[in-house]
Amino acid sequence: APNPPSAPADPAAPPPRALGPPPQGSVGAAPRAEGRPSAARPEQEECSVSADTVLAPLRAALDSCRATVQKQVCNDIGRRLTVLEDAWAQGKLSAPVRKRMSLLVQELQQQHWDAADEIHRSLMVDHVNEVSQWMVGVKRLIAETRDLPTGE
Repeated sequence: APNPPSAPADPAAPPPRALGPPPQGSVGAAPRAEGRPSAARPEQEECSVSADTVLAPLRAALDSCRATVQKQVCNDIGRRLTVLEDAWAQGKLSAPVRKRMSLLVQELQQQHWDAADEIHRSLMVDHVNEVSQWMVGVKRLIAETRDLPTGE
């Protein structure tokens, strides 16, 4: 008998567990009514990180750079953060990207520059199509925040 349509294309291949959003037909928890309702896609349920949780600290970091970083550079970073915000609001970011951006912001807030940089790099490698428009700004923000004079 032929394989049922639900079987993976290559039965010998392991199932792609933590490699990204689940297939469209996955069975998961019931959708939560958090924030603005967006297109009902399974990956929306996986990560309940709000855009503001990620963007507020990034904008705060940008504000702290304004005194020492060229205006043109700050404006470019600001534009790219707006692109990130718009993509997030339009539901264009997958759960893995949203989750990793949340982790990146946590590392940035704790001044773990190398960890933040590593998360940035992994996003560029794993999700280049999703993040290429705005990640350059986040990378620059990490670098500029790292170079800020500390109060220590």
